[in-house]
Amino acid sequence: MISSSSTVQQDLVTDTWVKAPWEEFIALADNPAYENGRFYYDRGYMRIETMPIGSSHGQDNSIMSKVVSLYAAVRNIRIKELVNTSFRKSGAGECQPDSAFYIGSEFVFPPRSNAPIDLNEFEPPTLVVEIAATTLNDDLGRKRLLYERLGMSEYWVVDVETGDAIAFSISDGRSGEIQESLVLPGLTLSLVEEALQRSQSEDDGAITRWLLQSFS
Repeated sequence: MISSSSTVQQDLVTDTWVKAPWEEFIALADNPAYENGRFYYDRGYMRIETMPIGSSHGQDNSIMSKVVSLYAAVRNIRIKELVNTSFRKSGAGECQPDSAFYIGSEFVFPPRSNAPIDLNEFEPPTLVVEIAATTLNDDLGRKRLLYERLGMSEYWVVDVETGDAIAFSISDGRSGEIQESLVLPGLTLSLVEEALQRSQSEDDGAITRWLLQSFS
């Protein structure tokens, strides 16, 4: 629990879903006092994550970035990555995934700004990734429903404890588990998991060389 500033005169419960009106959530999300928190909002409930992020989370997040970006580069797929970026649909929902990717020939990339990306003005990212160190149940549950409602096309969750990568394709507001990406055709989750496993004993250069060889 962290203390509130003068903007919101109450104690703030973090790292769990709490019932709150949109206006209260926005007051917190836009408050500089909480700039290190990660903010989520879904159907009248907010979640503000303040737990420290360890090396397992950081390493797996780095590997996921390499896998997706290198695959797109080798296969000549247009892509743009954003890390820890907020996406906001006013009055409805907000998320801040570990990484997000716009993928494909048609996307219009939002301009540079320090404000959350407005999903009423821009398309949602094609692929979002959450690295689950202490939040696995929530990432597979409520956040999955949030990403369905916000209109992402694909959602991946990495379990840092087991090295599992779980992927869902999202269509018409519903999601289903997949073993091969639909937005990055030909990229299998088994290869993603092998990259995560290799990273536990190999340096980034070795992983990059192996990925390039695998993708070529």
